[in-house]
Amino acid sequence: MKKFVALTTLFVVALASVAFAEITLKGKVVDAKTGKALAGANVRLVGTSIGIATNNKGEFILEKIPDGTYTLRASYSGYEVGSMKVNGNKSDILFQLLATPVNLNQVVVTGTGTHRRLKDSPVPVEVISGSDLRQAGVNSFEDALLLLNPAFNIRPTVMGSYFTLNGMSNKYILILIDGKKVAGDVSNNTDLSRIDMGRVKRIEILKGAASALYGSDAIAGVINVITEQPKDPISVQSKTRFGGESSFSQNASVDLNFGKFTSSTSYQRRQMGGWQLNPNEISGDTVIPTRKESSSKFHSNIVTQHFTYAPNEQLKLYAQGSYFDREVNRPVQEKKNDGGYQYDLTYMDYNFGLGGKYFMNDGAYISLDLYMDNYEYNKLYTVAQVSKKDTTFHVGDEDLTKRQKYYNGNLKGVFKAGKYNKISVGTEYTNDYMKNPGSLDEPKEIYTLALYAQDEIRVWEKLQILPGFRYVYNEMFKNSFTPKIALMYSLGSFNFRTSYAMGFKTPSIQELYYDYENRGSITIGNPDLKPEKSNYYNLNIEYTGKHLNVALNGYINDVKDIISDYKVDPTEEEKANGIANKKLYQNLDKATIKGFDISVNSYLGAGFSAAGAYNCVYAADGEGRRLSESVRHAATFRGGWTHEWNKYRLHVNVNGRIQGSKYIYKKTTDKKTGEDTYTDVSAPKYQLWNLATTHTFAPVGNFLFELNAGIDNLFDWTDDRPNGVNYATLNPGRTFFASLVIRFTK
Repeated sequence: MKKFVALTTLFVVALASVAFAEITLKGKVVDAKTGKALAGANVRLVGTSIGIATNNKGEFILEKIPDGTYTLRASYSGYEVGSMKVNGNKSDILFQLLATPVNLNQVVVTGTGTHRRLKDSPVPVEVISGSDLRQAGVNSFEDALLLLNPAFNIRPTVMGSYFTLNGMSNKYILILIDGKKVAGDVSNNTDLSRIDMGRVKRIEILKGAASALYGSDAIAGVINVITEQPKDPISVQSKTRFGGESSFSQNASVDLNFGKFTSSTSYQRRQMGGWQLNPNEISGDTVIPTRKESSSKFHSNIVTQHFTYAPNEQLKLYAQGSYFDREVNRPVQEKKNDGGYQYDLTYMDYNFGLGGKYFMNDGAYISLDLYMDNYEYNKLYTVAQVSKKDTTFHVGDEDLTKRQKYYNGNLKGVFKAGKYNKISVGTEYTNDYMKNPGSLDEPKEIYTLALYAQDEIRVWEKLQILPGFRYVYNEMFKNSFTPKIALMYSLGSFNFRTSYAMGFKTPSIQELYYDYENRGSITIGNPDLKPEKSNYYNLNIEYTGKHLNVALNGYINDVKDIISDYKVDPTEEEKANGIANKKLYQNLDKATIKGFDISVNSYLGAGFSAAGAYNCVYAADGEGRRLSESVRHAATFRGGWTHEWNKYRLHVNVNGRIQGSKYIYKKTTDKKTGEDTYTDVSAPKYQLWNLATTHTFAPVGNFLFELNAGIDNLFDWTDDRPNGVNYATLNPGRTFFASLVIRFTK
């Protein structure tokens, strides 16, 4: 009996030791030619949540891994990906990665909704990498898009940055941060200052209709900002930047990675003084002195927090949240019509989300994401507002202008069906809410339910087919169906892509219900509006070489039922109440946007690299008039040189943007005949160039130091016409900047 008990105990212990056996993987990642350690390389077990970054010596260690057979993968920006099979303890793993000066091996997610190598994506995706951002010395999201991609045109305003993509306004562009919508806007302008540039890993740009994958608001394209996630056990970073016009920014982050649990905390402070491009403004047919600024003084703060917990290699849970505030300070009105204001503007946003991903065999997974975003802006009075009976607002009082809330739930599954199919299916719920005191009697909200599916089909290793669709039920507009299909054929170093996608955009709550009155003018919402729709066609040819990449992209985007406001006659009652002008939202127009762009990235040898892009777009409405704010020709250029001396590395970068005139028209309606007259008030063409240098010093223990310095607007170009015109750019002229990055990793 004692022997039986002993044997049974021994058997149970042995079985438990097998069941709970764990392995450890240790190794190093180096440059294949020089043997130099690659610090910060990403080492991960494919199909699991287990991964880490190499330390300053290029070393890594993965512990407490359940016993089994895995694929271990190492990746580093600018290098080929390395991988190997592992099935037990190993302490001498060596990844020798080959440098790829033109990096097309980075992973992107926006084009297909699944992780794909850039050169292997059947949907063309453009990427602005983190190294591109650092080397260009840009300090804001707007500067990044303007300097590094000619398809964008941006006009910063006090009410938010107005920008276009291939001639279409920003209300047709979906902005995402790690796949989550940046919800809320000011006069249809997304507040881009909400994006913390200190955590940006890369910016993925998908041009054209993407409604089948992303739903409404993606007729012109999608911009997905991918942020850095914790890799090192401990990483602390600080970046301090000073520039012209009292520009200052401070980024700080603390990342912790304890294997199963990670935490990422970051803070960004930005501030800048205001400036005038001209001390005068146009008033009617005369030019008069003004205190009005072309760009207003502001300060903003962003705090973000992200937690992940992976109890095992199959399950990964997360919770995240962020808070944002911004205050715009304008000249205080001292007397009537002096260009001053009676109130400043404040903006606030908070959002939070949680979810998880369950990994199955062969990279299949199921994910659930829940997300909520709350955005609002207010008037902060600097001059008391006095009515006939009493003081309505005192100095320092805040008055809510608009509050918007966005709720989203997304359940998605990605499965492999055999060797050549990867199927994505999912369901999504969204709810939009808006409150506007004085303009809406009661807050309004609209919900949408969606089902979507996509199949990534690979045929003969050279041909990929990507069909997909989205079915939508909207509370207001009922059913909608948007299909898409993309094809990619690879032949040697060439990739040939073509695609068709249907886009749609439901009217916003503002367009449906918002009645806005200001200084004798009123704009009326229209609940009878129809969704806007589009048909997008694309052809892409790409050459991918080790030292040269060339891509040519052509497209046509036909949009119908465009929503715009038009003038109508006020009623007698409205006239009696002081309303002189009245506008109503209607489905009035259609538009055709067609064009092409070409991009070149090259490594010239001896540390020199060059890149350039040219964008040509023709955007016109149904009557042949160019769309307002559209730019026919734009180009960007980037040249760099890198050299290392022992423990010091220097990178010199020159960036330039050359832009043609921006078409803008002024519409005037004859009161007697009702005929419309369009006057060309276009903004002039311009060039902006900057010089940025990056000085990186070898690690001192666990510390890394990086110094950046440069000149913005090298040739001191400004649009110094009087206020009241449509400015080409608000750049104040030549300025200097410098920043210091200190990073501690362990």
